[in-house]
Amino acid sequence: MPHRIIVLGAGYAGAIAAGRLAKRLRPEDVAITLVNAEPDFVERVRMHQLAVGQDLKPRPLTEMFASTGVELRLAKVTGVDVDRKTVAVIDANGAEELTYDTLVYALGSGWNAQGIPGTAGHAYEIASRPGALRLRERLARLDAGQTVVVVGGGLTGLEAAAEIAEARPDLDVALAARGGLGDWLSPKGREHLREVFGRLGITVHEHAAVTGVEADRVATAGGNAIPAAVTVWTTGFAVHPIAKATALEVTGTGQIVVDGTMRSVSRPDVYAIGDAAFAMGRGGRPLRMSCASGTPMAWQAADAIAARLTGGKLPNAPLRYFNQCISLGRKEGLIQYVTADDRAVPAALTGRLAAVYKELVCKGAAWSVANPTLGLPARRRRVTQERAAAGSAVKAQA
Repeated sequence: MPHRIIVLGAGYAGAIAAGRLAKRLRPEDVAITLVNAEPDFVERVRMHQLAVGQDLKPRPLTEMFASTGVELRLAKVTGVDVDRKTVAVIDANGAEELTYDTLVYALGSGWNAQGIPGTAGHAYEIASRPGALRLRERLARLDAGQTVVVVGGGLTGLEAAAEIAEARPDLDVALAARGGLGDWLSPKGREHLREVFGRLGITVHEHAAVTGVEADRVATAGGNAIPAAVTVWTTGFAVHPIAKATALEVTGTGQIVVDGTMRSVSRPDVYAIGDAAFAMGRGGRPLRMSCASGTPMAWQAADAIAARLTGGKLPNAPLRYFNQCISLGRKEGLIQYVTADDRAVPAALTGRLAAVYKELVCKGAAWSVANPTLGLPARRRRVTQERAAAGSAVKAQA
């Protein structure tokens, strides 16, 4: 019986891992199933563009994984039982259980309301395609002069504020940041960010922690109220809750704790990648939730799984950062170069060239997902008899 590998989630991390596994292992030795609720791959790094009315290229998963040997299962994951090694799913035909020998958990994350009163009922999010489309419809109905407040001064907040201000110069766009504007950037990066925001007419409320959201305003810790016809919430991400309900070792935020090969420290047949995983990078710092983290994590996990199944050498490539790419509308950008552990260095690329750089990064990431078995040498190896026997033994005990 082939070794059954189930990959949960077809975001950047999950889709790349499934494709890489198909490239590393012989199809007669493994059965790779990719489970995803939506039929299309979602370019999550472009949700701010979708929200302002730009159309994104459709990327059907059936086309992406045609002829790869990966079976695509369109279904919603409702539970994982790591003791029985099963995944509960539901689709148009009803509920079903899938059995695995190796599980790759890549269900990712969604928006994080942070427990702030009124956020769930009044704020809009762009962490998902449905959320971005909902915001798109609302922005289209705004009259000139109305105020849009973006809450959150991280990368997502900066990109959303700039995109909205550029696409709708008739609106009054504001950004509410808990700290200073771009306070983690280099001096050059901060200066360019302020310059672009100034040109776009974005009002910045620094050191303004939001404590409540109402239909027409947001309240801050200082007692001030910022008028808001629309509030866009971008203050970080919350992981999918399923992992926390399992016997896996997770952090307080629900991320699965993994080792350097992305394998769960509590269950050796489970791997976690992307936002769902708590992994350490250079300097002993946890990897941040981002595409920049998820892609190398997917490579690491796929190569580690292939190595363990075939008796090959485990990967030991360090997970590190090179830069932070920020789009500031379609004509401006900021590339902040960083140390391996994600700390800003003085060097930064700005302006139109930075915008082109960011666009190439986005296109490259999408290409690697849309062409899952291209871009690396074919090194399909046979699963060893010992590994296959171990998988059969586990199945017999279940």
